[in-house]
Amino acid sequence: MTHWIHGSVPGHEVNVVFARGLSVDELCRRLRGLRREPLARGGQDGWAWAVHDMLNGDAEDFDPVDYRALCADGAEIVVFVTEPCSPKGFPPDFEYYRDGRTVLRFSFEDLGRRIGDDPDHLSAELLAANLIGPDAACAHTKDGGRDCLDHYYDDHERLVRTIADHFALPSLPTLVEATAI
Repeated sequence: MTHWIHGSVPGHEVNVVFARGLSVDELCRRLRGLRREPLARGGQDGWAWAVHDMLNGDAEDFDPVDYRALCADGAEIVVFVTEPCSPKGFPPDFEYYRDGRTVLRFSFEDLGRRIGDDPDHLSAELLAANLIGPDAACAHTKDGGRDCLDHYYDDHERLVRTIADHFALPSLPTLVEATAI
């Protein structure tokens, strides 16, 4: 499931945006208003989705996208920032917006530092998946810490599955391959 987070569009560093309460065309129109041209798009199971370049070098826009405007009229937006700084090797970020507000945001690297209006929005699900809490520590690390490189991508896989299951997101890998613009 995470192969769409790691290199889903060769030659591009992308964000994957899911929207509930917007049509595919409306999501793409609003992304274009934020100077982000969709590279792929589609819709399934009540969710519209689009994949776009994280940055817009042509417009010299290198700032993170402020997705709050996309959902100001009651829509929900789920975003995976797939490579927030790939040259430095940072892991993906997750963002959830509703009614023009940031509900939840966190880095895959630091699940303990969740921010937004409801930083505990996914806490029960993350705890059940052993991604946070007392059972989250890897038994193979010397200090009992969470940072275990042997299970790094396994943790990402569980995290993406947990988020996708919670929001009932459509399966993107097949959709991206089938409908690239």
